[in-house]
Amino acid sequence: MSKAPPPGFYVPAVLFFDENENLDIPSIQAHVLRLAQGGVTGILVQGSNGEAQHLSHEERKQTIALTRKTLDDNGFQNVLVIAGTGAQSTRETKKLCADAKEAGATHALVLTPSTWPNMMAQENIMRFHTEVAEGSPIPVMIYNFPTVTAGQDLDSELIGKLATHPNIVGTKLSCGNIGKIHRLTSRFSQSDFAVYAGRSDTYLFGLLAGSSGAIAALVNLVPKLHLKLYKLFQDGNIKDAMELQAKLGHGDWASSKVGGIGGLKAVITTNFGYGNPNVRGPLKPVNIDNFKGNAHYDTLLELIAMEKAL
Repeated sequence: MSKAPPPGFYVPAVLFFDENENLDIPSIQAHVLRLAQGGVTGILVQGSNGEAQHLSHEERKQTIALTRKTLDDNGFQNVLVIAGTGAQSTRETKKLCADAKEAGATHALVLTPSTWPNMMAQENIMRFHTEVAEGSPIPVMIYNFPTVTAGQDLDSELIGKLATHPNIVGTKLSCGNIGKIHRLTSRFSQSDFAVYAGRSDTYLFGLLAGSSGAIAALVNLVPKLHLKLYKLFQDGNIKDAMELQAKLGHGDWASSKVGGIGGLKAVITTNFGYGNPNVRGPLKPVNIDNFKGNAHYDTLLELIAMEKAL
């Protein structure tokens, strides 16, 4: 029986490149290590922040294997590696799932194809995810992120049908719909089908609704703060958890306003001493000098100061 990932908080890790857009391996390793030291339950390689669509198949395998080896070599064997394996065809998605297993991932996270959104009726979506699950050598999770799938937003009824498949073990909901989280958690146990909030601004609210935690981009900046909130929730200290959730909510919004993936990398590089803002085209790097006097960056600096104090 396929198992869902354990409850906790996960990070869709950014990937670093050098000035020639080649993989910057030392920076990738430094980032993986800081995230693990920050207490993450697992690392999602090639989530939406990992520029998966900009990588070759070989690079995708390489970065999964590099993440797993970096964790293992530094005593973090307990930290999971999940691989984003979504592609525009069922055939390629299944191949990426097989590659992910070979490279050391325990689970696959699968976006719905979006090249032909008008052709993706519910029947087609069901068939795609079912065929991928049946062809994948590792358990799969449904990734619902309308922003990157041409507006396709899978509802709780459709996800609930997919959840009954023995090799579909969870979902990441980046749609921000708490009602959807609650409808799913009230039907399925966390061990059978894990439901994760896909954004930090829904982190605590998802936990209160029975979610297994979060897989959220802001964890790239402040993993320790996400761990702190998780512990406050576990201890039943909802008052303090709500205060921290408010700060993470503002941070989540701010991180979306500093230049996307390039902005996130620029913030990391400036404040944690490794990496660079390089991205692969058509994305463009963000100059950290542009952040002077930027209220959104100031919000992130406040969070980073809290992170470093822990």
